[in-house]
Amino acid sequence: MTQLEALLQASAVLHNHLCPRQVLGVRMGMYAAESLRMECPQPQKRLFTFVETDGCFADGISVATGCTLGHRTLRLMDYGKVAATFVDIDSERSIRIRPRLDVRNRAALCKPDERSPWHSQLKAYQVMPLDELFEIKGVSLSISLEDIISRPGVRVNCSICGEEIINERESIIEGLTLCRACAGDGYYHASMGYPSMSKLISMV
Repeated sequence: MTQLEALLQASAVLHNHLCPRQVLGVRMGMYAAESLRMECPQPQKRLFTFVETDGCFADGISVATGCTLGHRTLRLMDYGKVAATFVDIDSERSIRIRPRLDVRNRAALCKPDERSPWHSQLKAYQVMPLDELFEIKGVSLSISLEDIISRPGVRVNCSICGEEIINERESIIEGLTLCRACAGDGYYHASMGYPSMSKLISMV
């Protein structure tokens, strides 16, 4: 079994099937490791990956690179794009890889006898040359990777909800240490139970 076959099999286990985007994710991750001259999947935490969508594509990337949320080497930038940026933490070199804009047409030409475009893509993406599958370019990050990774053991408590905040994700507003939710940047709203920020400030 080739490395590609083994990685595709590992990705398929996560979904109980194999789909074209998993193949793109796996091959993209392998391409990134090759371009950055790294072992794939990585045994340590030298590679950091920003994926631009979630789902099976992201799982393919993760399986190929060894970058995971649990290892804090994978971060979702929810742009809705099948693309990813790979960062060599040691050299600070960054590359962004995306499928070619006409990749589906290329897949149809590569595997014209499959029973559907989906099946053509599934088979073609496994065998197409990398330069027919992807476009790769060097990029510079506009955010601080150091801030994202943060430091181990740093923790504070939110002045409003009291919950612990790790990885230096707190905000200091009006002298109060606030989590993102209590600072007004949350993805949810507490229905009751916590004092508002303005009320808390008035009590200080």
